[in-house]
Amino acid sequence: MLGRPVADVRAFFGGETSRRGGLALIPGIDWLAGTPARHGVEGTQPGGARRPGLRKAEAEELRRYYGALGSEHCYFAAEVGGEAVATSILTRPDWTDLDSASDSFALDVRSDLGPRPAAPNDGASRLVKATAADVRIIDRPLYRLLDVDVCAGRVGGMVGTASFMEYALGPDLLERELEAGETRLRSELLPDLRSVLDVRNRLCAGGALALTAIARPADSARGEADYLLLVQERSSHVVNGSGRLAVIPKGFHGPLADQRGDARIGATLRRELEEELFGREDVDTTGEVQRAADPMHPARLSEPMRWLMAESGRVRTECTGFGFNLVSGNYEFAALVVIEDEEFWPRFGGVVEANWEVSGLRQYSTLDGELVSELIADEKWTNEGLFAFLLGLRRLSEIGGARVSLPSIDLRC
Repeated sequence: MLGRPVADVRAFFGGETSRRGGLALIPGIDWLAGTPARHGVEGTQPGGARRPGLRKAEAEELRRYYGALGSEHCYFAAEVGGEAVATSILTRPDWTDLDSASDSFALDVRSDLGPRPAAPNDGASRLVKATAADVRIIDRPLYRLLDVDVCAGRVGGMVGTASFMEYALGPDLLERELEAGETRLRSELLPDLRSVLDVRNRLCAGGALALTAIARPADSARGEADYLLLVQERSSHVVNGSGRLAVIPKGFHGPLADQRGDARIGATLRRELEEELFGREDVDTTGEVQRAADPMHPARLSEPMRWLMAESGRVRTECTGFGFNLVSGNYEFAALVVIEDEEFWPRFGGVVEANWEVSGLRQYSTLDGELVSELIADEKWTNEGLFAFLLGLRRLSEIGGARVSLPSIDLRC
């Protein structure tokens, strides 16, 4: 594995950090190194693990910061069973009613058009791995959003590439700054809503995440036929959202081997399913250098994925929404993955296992509206995770028939 110990990370930037970039780079290096906060970045526990933030408090603080919106955009919120739920996702009504299959994503890979303003931590452009607190980073390319064209039935746009390290030492630090109740970095990177939407002139990384629903046959112990819902608790080893709840799969959108082909959101979702639930360590982008010419070739697929792909109709994937997460400015493509064939769970349920990014994997039934309602109210959700979960549940309620008995979800956007 190509990487560097913490001492090498510091040596790479040399002793002139303060002269080259002020103190802006130091919090990033200290965070990557797991060093206790000394520069106003708080929210840590002994051993480097951060306290999970509270979603509602995050949403309220960001709404105060960015203020009232115009008629076109809105803060994503919902009423679930009579209870209000708020998030920090900036979206539009036509971005949450897409009805689009994931394979219709056709984000064009183009060259980055012109220089962008330097981020406070610009210059971290080499492959780096920090190895304290078991948080590891590999500097692989990400797709940065340059333009977006999203509406019902169509999801498209334009992406370029950016360094993951550039993201980790810049926009990603906004989450930690928010937990510390500070705004210095935000005032430089995302000072207002105009800057959030001006994706061409900022580093707007992001990803795809999906609610996974697996059809199960009726069972004498469990009851009637339903869908199994999977929800993860993020481990302390991940870059962001550690200790928080999210749907699974969830991953950064970036190329694996085919820069143009991998720009399809469906490609990222299939890769993340393989990595996070079906045991494919070789498609983990934080692992060793990718040597396979076609990592997602049918001959390399896991047994569960190969079975799903063998016949049409066994699995369906739909995009359910799009928005910008104001916590970090990331773009978020929310999706729903439905495994429709009841044979899948009896055959492969025993080998479905989360990877290192997950500290706990929970399962819920679409017939247990009470537990699902309690889950929705949990403050440990990431904002993007709850965004995808609610949109996925709403879509399941439309297509799931008797397998679904969930609380009503009324969007407030």
